[in-house]
Amino acid sequence: MQPLKANVTRLLPLGCKVETCDNSGAKLIRIFTVMGLKTVKGRVPSCGVGDLVMASVARGKPDMRKQVVYAVIVRQKKEYRRADGTRIKFEDNSAVVLKDDKGNPKGTIFKGAIAKEACERWPGIAKIASIVV
Repeated sequence: MQPLKANVTRLLPLGCKVETCDNSGAKLIRIFTVMGLKTVKGRVPSCGVGDLVMASVARGKPDMRKQVVYAVIVRQKKEYRRADGTRIKFEDNSAVVLKDDKGNPKGTIFKGAIAKEACERWPGIAKIASIVV
């Protein structure tokens, strides 16, 4: 896991449901923890593009449902600022399901664009991504 070069605004709090953009078998996941996040006591943790999260599969194939999976957030609706001053936002919130916490994706095809910050931080995702924005 590499450090991020952008100041990503975190918009997805714990408990939110996020669609997946891969062919892993999960369609909708519910985030229940953000890995490696240190925050103020009493504040609800949240995640943004490039963050590793643990989630449970809320909708998908019957063998995938109710499983705990690792995932990386690859798109978010809330705009964030890059180091060169540009601001970027996507049409939807989306995640990629991983096999393990090392960053190896479970699916083999990603639908839609993937944020550059997620590809910089996770080389396994960058290998499969066809469109990087």
